[in-house]
Amino acid sequence: MNFKPIFFINGIILLILSAAMLFPVLIDFSDGNEDWKVFASAQIVTAFFGFALLFSTQQQKFTLSLRETFLMTCASWVILCFFGALPFFFSSLDLSFAAALFEATSGITTTGGTAIADLDNLPRGILLWRSILNWVGGIGVLIIALAVLPLLQISGMQIYKTQSFGEIDKVLPSATQIAIYILLIYIALTLIGTVAYHFAGMNVFDSLNHAMSSLATGGLSTKNASIGHYQSAPIEIVAIIFMLLGALPFVLYVKFVRGDSGAIFRDSQVRAFFKLFTLCVAALTLYMVLNDKFYFLDALRKSAFMVTTLITTTGYASGDYTAWGPFVIGMAFFLTFLGSCSGSTSGGIKVFRLQILWKMMQQQLNKLMMPHGIFQVRYNMKPVDISLQAAIAGFFFVYIMSWIFFGLALQLAGLDFVTAFTASIASISNVGPGLGEIVGPAGNYASLNNTALSLLCAAMLLGRLEFFTALVLLVPRFWRN
Repeated sequence: MNFKPIFFINGIILLILSAAMLFPVLIDFSDGNEDWKVFASAQIVTAFFGFALLFSTQQQKFTLSLRETFLMTCASWVILCFFGALPFFFSSLDLSFAAALFEATSGITTTGGTAIADLDNLPRGILLWRSILNWVGGIGVLIIALAVLPLLQISGMQIYKTQSFGEIDKVLPSATQIAIYILLIYIALTLIGTVAYHFAGMNVFDSLNHAMSSLATGGLSTKNASIGHYQSAPIEIVAIIFMLLGALPFVLYVKFVRGDSGAIFRDSQVRAFFKLFTLCVAALTLYMVLNDKFYFLDALRKSAFMVTTLITTTGYASGDYTAWGPFVIGMAFFLTFLGSCSGSTSGGIKVFRLQILWKMMQQQLNKLMMPHGIFQVRYNMKPVDISLQAAIAGFFFVYIMSWIFFGLALQLAGLDFVTAFTASIASISNVGPGLGEIVGPAGNYASLNNTALSLLCAAMLLGRLEFFTALVLLVPRFWRN
């Protein structure tokens, strides 16, 4: 296996991460906060290792096999989390390295859980850095891979496959062009979100931070109470809109801006996503109205916000929904598993997998009734290959087993059943909040021990890489020449 291109590409990624640290340096320096030195130190360290990897592996032409692509993808996520944790570790927050790594991993994987107890009094540089990690992790890492690799004469489409970004019609001739379109759309939506939040009542700084984390479906807020801090219906509506925008396939946005205005609405996954969203909102609203929890409009708003933040795996909180009744708690647990669309910034199982699993079940039932009949699983009007069906079934099995494994491991680390198993699925699905008093929507991960935080870092990375991209590295044949 040739490690040179892997080191070279990660060197570029570290230099980009180092450049991103300049923004917290500037904002802390302008605020007169000494933490600007922390970010400057982390920036120097990150840049040093970036240049070292870059210059020690330089060559005229790179080739990257599929195995090396898998390894490069996993390595880039781990390296980003490690170096992204340095500002948290060097700062005056007095975090252990496990807690600092958890904070960075939560940001990069767009999970949205936090190991920092008091967000309201943090320096603005730290708050901005958390949002930058969310924004980069949302889709930025993929953009970097798609844009950089073709310049090195390496196919960016390989990264598309290892990121499990779903099937992509080649709407443009090259991965670089797709990357540029997606990046421009991502930046434009972030700026529009910033303006929208500001007009809804946030100050400019909070608007920018929440726009970045909303579109990235990351959920890291600048306030302890998250979106609930503002107690504002307009702000919640803006959050709902931009979380939903982040939950849709970005390739469809490329088609839209290139003139195919109906691409989004024709997509089977998108239609199924909004049907599921509407059904869950209606069920929760009806439950809360019938049980005298809220009046209709309040119930509708709270239900829409809760369903959006969980099904998009963003993890914002507008209130402690665990106090709204047992059905709401059950619905929250169910939504934590789902995720939204493949090709979006969200985590979770993804709707297209659920659609195909549903069609596979229908196929089996039809075969039981008519053993000699021929039944085909179809998706988006096309037959689904047997190998893809097997891959989706395997993914679902690994997903459930990983949840059980990390839940049991967290119990061994000292967590109670509810905290362990809901923190496990919240991390694997990259949602953020679990259930219970500790990691629920009104809590955080600050009180967890280092062992539990380290386990959750592994769970977040495994979920973000969609399991097989990382698990393939554990197969002995992977390392054989």
